Amino acid sequence: MSTRQKRVLVVGMGQMGQSHALAHHAFQDSEIIGLVNRSRKAIPDALSAYPWLESFEEGLALKPDLVVIATYSDSHADLAIRAMEAGAHVFVEKPLATTVDDVERVVATAKANNRKLVVGYILRHHPSWTRLIEEARNLGGPYVFRMNLNQQSSGTEWDIHKALMQTTSPLVDCGVHYVDVMCQVTDAKPVRVQGMGLRLSDEIADDMYNYGQLQVVFEDGSVGWYEAGWGPMMSETAFFVKDIVSPNGAVSITDANKGASADIDGHTKVGGLLVHRPDGDQWIDMPGEPGHQDLCDAEQRFVIDAITNDTDLTRHMQDAVTSLHICLAADESIRTGKPVTL
Repeated sequence: MSTRQKRVLVVGMGQMGQSHALAHHAFQDSEIIGLVNRSRKAIPDALSAYPWLESFEEGLALKPDLVVIATYSDSHADLAIRAMEAGAHVFVEKPLATTVDDVERVVATAKANNRKLVVGYILRHHPSWTRLIEEARNLGGPYVFRMNLNQQSSGTEWDIHKALMQTTSPLVDCGVHYVDVMCQVTDAKPVRVQGMGLRLSDEIADDMYNYGQLQVVFEDGSVGWYEAGWGPMMSETAFFVKDIVSPNGAVSITDANKGASADIDGHTKVGGLLVHRPDGDQWIDMPGEPGHQDLCDAEQRFVIDAITNDTDLTRHMQDAVTSLHICLAADESIRTGKPVTL
């Protein structure tokens, strides 16, 4: 067990990269050795003293223990592989990659080089969401999962979404979080996926869609749907549905439709859970929920502890592969018009 400071390189200084860097700035067992971004941009004052690097190669030359990757999705796989082959552990924002082959290549590299690989599934570090999963599992399956996150974005938020859609659809970018929740609840293998999507804006590429929905069938008979839409045209009516039904009742997030759908702190807030059984309902209040920065802190603390304590992350990596495989299969289904058997 090593207790020395971990040398941390943060790659990509957008919203998420800045939040992860702020986490390591606050940790006594982390030392930020560089921030990588292709161009200068405004960053929090707390980060202004750290070296600003324009290339990934410059960063790797500094021999980091941990590389935090928060760039656009299509670069995740190659950057993660290069970092691990250079001897670093890796935290990478979701999605881990944009193709199934790349996902498997990244995981294989982590195993071959005995490196820790953590994917940014922020809900895994949220006490309200872990309670949701616990309550659903207590009900027993098979399950019906009803989930969405639609974002009525404009201005800067719409610009961010359009940039993301140069490589990744909302269904894949956001869907991996909530499909991962489905997988944790049912613990069964997915067997079939179908998707549908629509391009609702001339401001995005002809081969991209900014609204999508997937349906997934699991080996235990559980079924689920997830929808995601981005853009100024999206409705804010029922934009945040999180509902899990079983033969013995249901558990639902009922206190989430507050504020604007584009508010990043609102995407993880639960407020409370309603557990319904045929013999009565139970309300579970979830006060003092963590905000976005708190959750980024928790993610980076998990990474540092995994490195320090040599935590076995085999299941974490496999879960990341499974949830992304489902979302990518839905994307394939949308583009081909055919269901995908896994």
